[in-house]
Amino acid sequence: MTSLLHSPWALAFIGAAVTALATSLGAVPAMIRPNLRPRTQDILGGFSAGIMLAATAFSLIIPSLSMFREQAGSNLFAGFLVSITVLMGGGFLHACNRWIPHEHFIKGREGGEAGIRLKRIWLFVFAIGLHNFPEGLAVGSGMGSLDLKIAFPILAGIALQDLPEGFVVAVALLSVNYSRREAMMATAVTGLVEAAAALLGFFATVEIAGILPYALAFCGGSMLYVVSDEIIPESHRSGHGAAATAGLMIGFTLMMFLDVSLGF
Repeated sequence: MTSLLHSPWALAFIGAAVTALATSLGAVPAMIRPNLRPRTQDILGGFSAGIMLAATAFSLIIPSLSMFREQAGSNLFAGFLVSITVLMGGGFLHACNRWIPHEHFIKGREGGEAGIRLKRIWLFVFAIGLHNFPEGLAVGSGMGSLDLKIAFPILAGIALQDLPEGFVVAVALLSVNYSRREAMMATAVTGLVEAAAALLGFFATVEIAGILPYALAFCGGSMLYVVSDEIIPESHRSGHGAAATAGLMIGFTLMMFLDVSLGF
């Protein structure tokens, strides 16, 4: 496996392929069992949030802090740079949410006025794509480090949370009267968005010297914004907050275990 360190193209392909396929693979069971209880959806949503929170902390922000500390020799300076970059990542996602037209299954339409002229399914696709974009960037940045101790925990965690996410998204699309073909197509397109973001993160990290700690912190801020603004609120809207919290804690501890056992 370590031979992959000498093959950047292989790492780029693995990151893009896994991110492209994981969401679609998660949607497959929904084609067989399209009905899902709201409580189960909230548990899966909480699980995804927990995975992303742990990945943000242990796979992205902590490695970024360590890299900045090694470069600058100062905990204060490292903390300052990571804090600013995390806020920039959150600000980037906030701007995308404000200006890109999209529609959430529960929160409704957001973004620019152009959304009025788009088919509803594409608004759903844009919403899920906005959610998946920072995840893809995180995977690509990790792969671009050419260090499996950084790359594989991020890849494993994002792929793990993409599976239930793909299932929930497909069930939600089916519940608003889209066909199985349309639901599968939408999840596949969002997987491709994530794969494109992974390639972008990979090549940016490989080609721009010294960008890796900034890239990790930026992705961490973006994912933190998504978790707080979208996943956790939506997992609590149906009145199953305790179940969603249990899912979040299971996801968080599972991702923490993966990171400690596999990675940084």
